[in-house]
Amino acid sequence: MRTFYKLFGQSPFISMQFHMSKVAECVRKMEEVFIALAKDDYDTVKTLSGEISSLEHAADIAKADIRDLLSKSIYLPVDKGKLLEILSIQDNVADKCEDIGVLLTMKHIKMLDQFKDDFDLFLKKNVETFKVAESLMREFDKLLATSFSGPEAAKAKGMIDNIAFKEHEADMLQRKLLTRLFTLEEELSYGSFTIWLKIFQSLGNLANSSENLGDMVRTMLNLKA
Repeated sequence: MRTFYKLFGQSPFISMQFHMSKVAECVRKMEEVFIALAKDDYDTVKTLSGEISSLEHAADIAKADIRDLLSKSIYLPVDKGKLLEILSIQDNVADKCEDIGVLLTMKHIKMLDQFKDDFDLFLKKNVETFKVAESLMREFDKLLATSFSGPEAAKAKGMIDNIAFKEHEADMLQRKLLTRLFTLEEELSYGSFTIWLKIFQSLGNLANSSENLGDMVRTMLNLKA
């Protein structure tokens, strides 16, 4: 049974913040998966993967509720289409976390010493980038209250610039990791090579989606300027 409207009434903005909180839970659980993988604790990897899928499903329910609410004839100070795009971007992060969990259960792979340190940096940078985007969405109701202007707008623009910078750093780390992975191509089985390649791509999507979210909010700020 859905209790979303009972909890949040008719505010799609608070609802979207709730959805983002569920997405953030997926990200945190994904971090735990890689801790377990580093310990070669495959049973925990499988357990955590199932937990990510459950969290992603909870995010999907929240997403459906928000779409139902936005389909109604309610007045909003911002374009509904922009809100739906932001919602889709948030949802993509949860999807990619689930993809990573599923990939890690398809074959018992191990964290490779040849790129472990670089991978840890890559994971950390993508999570850092997402966390700034999460913080940005926590400020969304304040932006609305100030009509996307004043100190709150300036603060948001600073956060958006920070997201873009961190996304660039994540891109550089991903290129380095991919180069390292291709030097190991002949040492790895086809399955292991393919899974790692897809993991790098899915993980890199956290920073990419975070930047896309920031760009959407920047567009809304510019429209209100």
